Amino acid sequence: MFQLSVAALLFATLFSGAALYISLVEHPARLELTDGPLLMQWQPSYKRALPIQSGLAIAGGAAGILAGYLSADWRWFAGSALLLANWPFTLTVIMPVNKRLMAMPEREASAASRAMLIQWGKLHNIRSLLGAATTLLFAWALVGAG
Repeated sequence: MFQLSVAALLFATLFSGAALYISLVEHPARLELTDGPLLMQWQPSYKRALPIQSGLAIAGGAAGILAGYLSADWRWFAGSALLLANWPFTLTVIMPVNKRLMAMPEREASAASRAMLIQWGKLHNIRSLLGAATTLLFAWALVGAG
């Protein structure tokens, strides 16, 4: 049980750290670029981050559910729900913005694409908050179990 709990916390922490890095460092830095380079930097960055963050959300959520089942501690279930909530939130709210940005060639970058990227950053902040809340819940559950 302990190893599973640590794994859940580790996956949630990695997810949260990656999401917070994007929200606090990478995205604000890219917004300093002009419209064309801004779009061109975001597109490959998004493609590379997608499998990492989605995999960490699934692994952390699944490990948290198992830890909750084995310990009967609601904090593991609550944290897992928050971490896994990234999936429907991303698919329903962020993905329409992602698709428009991914389909846009650099020559079409403009104030409109910049506005979409600013919107994307605000939406991504929610993913960061979900990850951070999960990490706190999992840490609380792990410390409280000892």
